[in-house]
Amino acid sequence: MRIIRIHVISSDKVLPMCPLNELLPGDDATVAAVEGDAPLRQRLAALGVRPGRPLRLVRRGALTGPLHVRLGTTDVILRRRHAHAILVQR
Repeated sequence: MRIIRIHVISSDKVLPMCPLNELLPGDDATVAAVEGDAPLRQRLAALGVRPGRPLRLVRRGALTGPLHVRLGTTDVILRRRHAHAILVQR
């Protein structure tokens, strides 16, 4: 089951968001928001995960393994629990 979050930008524009860990390999998206505590947000920002940045999910690790994400020309491997804190728009 997929959970889709709705984020209201203004009264006339509604954009659907979902956690990064719900994307399928090959899906392109844009980072909409990063949730979590300050150290996690700082770590993800240092890796290049910032709102407005386009990304692509390259691979999913087996079972509960990590996610391989491409941010521009940079490849990043993220734990699923960290990927869950990244909200994206397709």
